[in-house]
Amino acid sequence: MKKIFIFSAMMIAISSTAYAGTITATVNGLVCAFCATGIEKTFKKQPAVEHIKVDLENKLVTINTKPRQNLDDNTITQLLTDAGYSVTAITREK
Repeated sequence: MKKIFIFSAMMIAISSTAYAGTITATVNGLVCAFCATGIEKTFKKQPAVEHIKVDLENKLVTINTKPRQNLDDNTITQLLTDAGYSVTAITREK
């Protein structure tokens, strides 16, 4: 019984960190609506993405993932780098 409890507690801890509801990336190089549209199209192709918002003024890309879905930092960085931008920070909220 004790082993089951410990295993269950570990699984809850792992699952709660594995799925981020909101991911925010600070991105250098965002200057126009064309930039925002390109990033939105790129991220909407990702199966885990429910909603994407680009804030040009604050240079932020906010990604809301679908329930029980996630995008890892490397994927986010790669998508933005491939689009010609540099990522300076990524934060996650539940």
